[in-house]
Amino acid sequence: MPQVVEVLVEGGKASPGPPLGPAIGPLGLNVKQVVDEINKATKDFAGMQVPVKIIVTDPKKKTFEIEVGVPPVSQLIKKELGVPKGSSEPVHSPVGNLTMEQVIRIAKAKADQMLAADLKAAAKEVIGTALSMGVTVEGKDPREVQKEIDEGVYDEIFAKEE
Repeated sequence: MPQVVEVLVEGGKASPGPPLGPAIGPLGLNVKQVVDEINKATKDFAGMQVPVKIIVTDPKKKTFEIEVGVPPVSQLIKKELGVPKGSSEPVHSPVGNLTMEQVIRIAKAKADQMLAADLKAAAKEVIGTALSMGVTVEGKDPREVQKEIDEGVYDEIFAKEE
């Protein structure tokens, strides 16, 4: 049975310190080698927290594999908008505005990990996260945009994307 360690690291900036070092040190792996592999695999997610699985394939030979997950929706929204964090008062002071194209891009990136049945449902999940972060969508309250999706306002955009 392979041993698996799951950690959340900043893209391209894993280090031998916590949380990584203490988690993989006891497994007998070369920590520097693991850190280098993770940084190579996560460099495209710079500035974002990325879920990473380290799977020990052969403890005797000290071999391992790395699986990189997709950052949480909130991280992807922050990257799209170029903002450091969500709003402390989501209803009163929005921190940014997403276009429907950006919402769909994030929904597609996370599609494999969402429970949504289709792209529209995935987009509505992304918009729900935007709401809690104080991000407007198409310049409107996210709840309004979710209703518009149900009403078919954006069907043309979804048709192009599917």
